[in-house]
Amino acid sequence: MSQTQVENTAVKISVEESVGLGFLTLDRPARRNPLSAETMREVTAALLELSADERVRVVIVRAEGPVFSAGHDLTEMIGRTLEDERAIFDGCTEMMETVQRIPQPVIAAVQGPAIAAGCQLAASCDLVVAASNAVFGTPGVKIGLFCSTPMVALSRAVGRKRSMQMLLTGQTIDADTAADWGLVNFVVAPEDLDREVRELAGKITTASPLTVKIGKQAFYHQIDLPQAQAYEAMAKTMATNAVTCDAQEGMQAFVDKRKPEWRNK
Repeated sequence: MSQTQVENTAVKISVEESVGLGFLTLDRPARRNPLSAETMREVTAALLELSADERVRVVIVRAEGPVFSAGHDLTEMIGRTLEDERAIFDGCTEMMETVQRIPQPVIAAVQGPAIAAGCQLAASCDLVVAASNAVFGTPGVKIGLFCSTPMVALSRAVGRKRSMQMLLTGQTIDADTAADWGLVNFVVAPEDLDREVRELAGKITTASPLTVKIGKQAFYHQIDLPQAQAYEAMAKTMATNAVTCDAQEGMQAFVDKRKPEWRNK
């Protein structure tokens, strides 16, 4: 296992690589793991660092302490100029888009409340596993700051009516409701969270990393296209995928009833 830690007065995250998995951990539990501007820059950089590591097949975003993330650091948003505020939300957008842009699947392991931009971060991940005590919410409306950027990820995960319910009331939903609504893949006992996330990640690592990369990029490309355009684009993608070495090897291995040997080509 290799580990690096980034820490100063504004941010503390840790990054580890172990047995094909990359772990990005929010590690300011005393502050409820706020997503300050500096933290978001560090998370973006860490994601890019992990994405460039060929050993890393899946990235897991997790947090220390009882709270996954309480969202933006409000102390740096008071008495600032419009340009200052835009810089914060531009940095937030860059971080969220990086989660979906890197080739490796990203799993959020949510062990506690994921609030506002913390909820957005979870919703932006490709998969979410939540402890049974986790809750999710976008309560910005209660303090005069509608959760407009979290709304982008949330509405794409749970749909219009349910996201509007969360956004307009500011009320949190529990983990089971989040799973029922499609924000969470499944819910586990808190003591089983790490094991279940690793098990899920392990299932992904059995596939060709090239195929997973193609599939993840294709998913986000087609998801908001009209159906006819999506089929046109994905037919081209699947044909290109089919002629890769790994696809040919996988199909031949299936015919031969043997385990494929991936070459990532």
